[in-house]
Amino acid sequence: MTDDPAPVRFDTKIAILLRDDLQTWQRLNVTAFLVSGFGTAVPELVGEPYADADGTPYLPMFRQPVLVLEGGKETLTTAHTRAVGRGVALSVFTSDLFSTGNDRDNRAAVRAVRRDGMDLVGLAVHGPRNAVDKILKGASMHS
Repeated sequence: MTDDPAPVRFDTKIAILLRDDLQTWQRLNVTAFLVSGFGTAVPELVGEPYADADGTPYLPMFRQPVLVLEGGKETLTTAHTRAVGRGVALSVFTSDLFSTGNDRDNRAAVRAVRRDGMDLVGLAVHGPRNAVDKILKGASMHS
């Protein structure tokens, strides 16, 4: 623990981009699914486990904030193209996944559609701050 009061600035950024026409339950569900893979794909993003004053253990969480943005369908398509082009860690959620009920069918639904034909409702990226900012240009903070 440090006594330095300066805010911590991370070299990387985790950000989620949601389509702006989703219902509230869909936004929450998509957000949870999109970030779930980063902890295993990029283990250094996860901090140490938590414990309360009674010693009750809790799972670790990301060490840095997760930004949630929104945009129209075109914004998602453009961000997806940019993310693939930059080779950053990327997860996607398509509209087809709302009608599947398990991981196997989710993966099959994504696999069945070519990259440029995906009906994206959300994506998440992790990468260098500047790269993530450029990928998400045109999106606005989720309200």
